[in-house]
Amino acid sequence: MSRIGKLPVAIPEGVTVTIEDQTVTVKGSKGELKRTFSPLVSIKNENGEIHVIRTNEDQDSNAQQGLTRTLIANMVEGVSQGFSKNLELEGVGYRAALKGRDLDLSLGYSHPVVMTPPEGITFEVPDNTHITVRGISKELVGQISAEIRAKRPPEPYKGKGIHYEGERIRRKLGKAAK
Repeated sequence: MSRIGKLPVAIPEGVTVTIEDQTVTVKGSKGELKRTFSPLVSIKNENGEIHVIRTNEDQDSNAQQGLTRTLIANMVEGVSQGFSKNLELEGVGYRAALKGRDLDLSLGYSHPVVMTPPEGITFEVPDNTHITVRGISKELVGQISAEIRAKRPPEPYKGKGIHYEGERIRRKLGKAAK
């Protein structure tokens, strides 16, 4: 008895998906993404859905099937709606500003930290303590957000630094007076 199942991804209106061998190209209103996937799965476009099918029953194929399905779903969502991550700056004198496309950060160092966004990423600064990173690739948005956060990660004693919106920072007690 074969348990090789299909994992479908629905294609919303306005998104086109083309499949050549193991390369999937997704085009939508926000842009285009292209990615090549493992030969352990086969990818088919049937009736407005993308089906990801395992080629055999081993554990690697099972893992690749779930990963491939999720990556394709993220590609479809990215070109139709996009992704964003919000960061907050906490600390006296910590602020962010846009200089053209570049993000200019004052983080308590003797110099400003300037970050240039890669292709497909945009920065928004609604006020000087909040940053929004937007793009169509979930992977790239997360990577750039992590790089910004790494410039001054939140410290556990006073909570100063850059953190994700809604992130809970574990606080430590300082020295206790005797």
